[in-house]
Amino acid sequence: MDFNAYQCLRFTRQGRVLTVSLNRPEQRNAVNARLHTELSRLWPDLQHDVDSDVIVLTGEGAAFCAGGDIDWMQSHVDDPAAFDRMAREGKDIAFGQLDLEKPLIAKVNGHATGLGASLALLSDIVLISADAKIGDPHVSVGLVAGDGGALIWPQIVGFAKARKYLFTGELLGAAEAERIGLVTEVHPRDQLDAATDALAQRLAGGATLAMRYTKITANLPLRALFHAHFDAGLAYECLSNRSADHAEAVAAFRERRKPQFSGG
Repeated sequence: MDFNAYQCLRFTRQGRVLTVSLNRPEQRNAVNARLHTELSRLWPDLQHDVDSDVIVLTGEGAAFCAGGDIDWMQSHVDDPAAFDRMAREGKDIAFGQLDLEKPLIAKVNGHATGLGASLALLSDIVLISADAKIGDPHVSVGLVAGDGGALIWPQIVGFAKARKYLFTGELLGAAEAERIGLVTEVHPRDQLDAATDALAQRLAGGATLAMRYTKITANLPLRALFHAHFDAGLAYECLSNRSADHAEAVAAFRERRKPQFSGG
């Protein structure tokens, strides 16, 4: 891998384990145009990295990923065609994660919202800090969760729970997320690194080929689901980006007030 080609991601190795860190800590690792592009081409690079067998995805600083950067959202309100072009990258991110044959552990060291939640939930194993929250508040900013959230949540927790959290945008505490099966394990923040390292090294020391083939097999239904329906979710998200409610939500966020939705 050419690590120097990435500006918003940081890479560290520990034996056959490669850790990828979202690296915009001052912005709580919110995704901007550069980071989104880097995420869209990350997964094939990881697949072909001959020096790693296990991947850990985490965030620098206090958050895992705070979703989309508000200035980036405003740029898409101002130029909807740019959002349409960006949607192709969103497809590459989701499909790239599902196609990655190496075990992928999400170390959710802080809040994971929107795209951040999707990045975590499209991973194979999710270890979360006890004080972190996770959720998909796309609808709270007038957007469809077309980056994968509307598809992956029902597969993990069932439709009844998924629809509630997708419709409300409510964030779940780590304990509740574990209780409903959304995440794999909860660990105190000061023990999360050690727990992740131990699991990653255990996997790296296991039967690599068997694990890869098992992951491929386990992901076949998800890949079929995403191939069948992901484009529709993206299309609806592109439509919602053009809505008056989304423009109002972005303006309200920037003005630090509650949005007044009109349903348009």
